[in-house]
Amino acid sequence: MKINNDQRVFMAMGYIIISFVALFCLFPFILVISGSFSSQDAILKFGFSILPRDFTLAAYKVAFVNPVALVRAYGVTSLATVIGTAAGLFVTAMTAYVLTRKDFLWRGKFAFFFYFTMLFNGGLVPWYILCVRYLKLNDNFLALLLPFLLNVFNILVMKSFMSAIPDAISESAKIDGANEFRIFVKIILPLSKAALATIGLFIALGYWNDWFTSYLFMQNDKLFSLQFYLYKIISGAVALQRVAAVSGIDRTNVPTESLKLAMTVIATGPIVLLYPWVQKYFITGLTIGAVKG
Repeated sequence: MKINNDQRVFMAMGYIIISFVALFCLFPFILVISGSFSSQDAILKFGFSILPRDFTLAAYKVAFVNPVALVRAYGVTSLATVIGTAAGLFVTAMTAYVLTRKDFLWRGKFAFFFYFTMLFNGGLVPWYILCVRYLKLNDNFLALLLPFLLNVFNILVMKSFMSAIPDAISESAKIDGANEFRIFVKIILPLSKAALATIGLFIALGYWNDWFTSYLFMQNDKLFSLQFYLYKIISGAVALQRVAAVSGIDRTNVPTESLKLAMTVIATGPIVLLYPWVQKYFITGLTIGAVKG
């Protein structure tokens, strides 16, 4: 189709506007990366800037003061993210599929039970007692997996997406002799790639950014998640800065501000690289799951 001059002008203006919006969204990340390479003294005097001031690797030297522990924390978080995302996706999809089946007599009761937990919960103390006293999850790798395994919001989005799949497909498969699990694995899951990618990203972000479960349940430093390990480093640097202030030592020698930004770069790098792989499914899965009845 031939494009006239008016359409060319409109498309050019659209690309220019989108480019400015993209640069505006990218600006905070540039500030974070630049600040992580700036000295503590430069940040305190001049604030954050696009280009590093008084270039230094002091923040990264502090972050990598114990590279073995950092790599181990990366491994723990990566393993929890991979296993938890795969298991969480499968359980979420199975739950959503059951709730879409009209021949499931207790579908309404289970749907109400799940929705009720979004409005009310037992609170932190009963949950902690359940995990520690009855499930024995203290210093257990399962403590990093189970809390994010099932999320009601993800179930509702997946359920709405699967409801759009015609029942005739499942019925024809039943006529051919397929059981429910085979229908779910061979038919429903391949047709739900967009929703699976979207929910998978949500679950992976939850596992990757989690630090609270390590804070509650882990005393063994070999099971610390990446976020909790970085949190401990920052807490130690802040405490050291307070001691320096009380003792009259120059506080600019403790790179707390640049360290926070360096930690952000270290922690967000892998998950940012993951997003482009699921971007083409993200909008489709989220919008269809949100508007379908």
